Amino acid sequence: MAEKFDSLEEHLEKFVENIRQLGIIVSDFQPSSQAGLNQKLNFMVTGLQDIDKCRQQLHDISVPLEVFEYIDQGRNPQLYTKECLERALAKNEQVKGKIDTMKKFKSLLIQELTKVFPEDMAKYKAIRGEDPPT
Repeated sequence: MAEKFDSLEEHLEKFVENIRQLGIIVSDFQPSSQAGLNQKLNFMVTGLQDIDKCRQQLHDISVPLEVFEYIDQGRNPQLYTKECLERALAKNEQVKGKIDTMKKFKSLLIQELTKVFPEDMAKYKAIRGEDPPT
């Protein structure tokens, strides 16, 4: 899978370099540089075609829209992954705390119910396979 991205990255780098060179030619345009300008425009078209060919290999890749928002804000898109992992970790800790609290509650509830309803709780525990009835 990495080679798909490597190919796309290579084509994008070539395309960006052609655009940079095209910008230099256009900013200092002389009629004598028309042939070079035409050549760079043709390279640009070829580069777009190469990038489009890479698109077909990557059709099954989806990128969350939030990543594009990070890029639009001038932020590193890798921060999106980091922040997602941090949010998932925080949520995981929160849920773990709730689970632990529910386990403690269940244990205390069973203890108190056993004191108040010993026969019924013995049957309950037998059904659950925890303790045989006495």
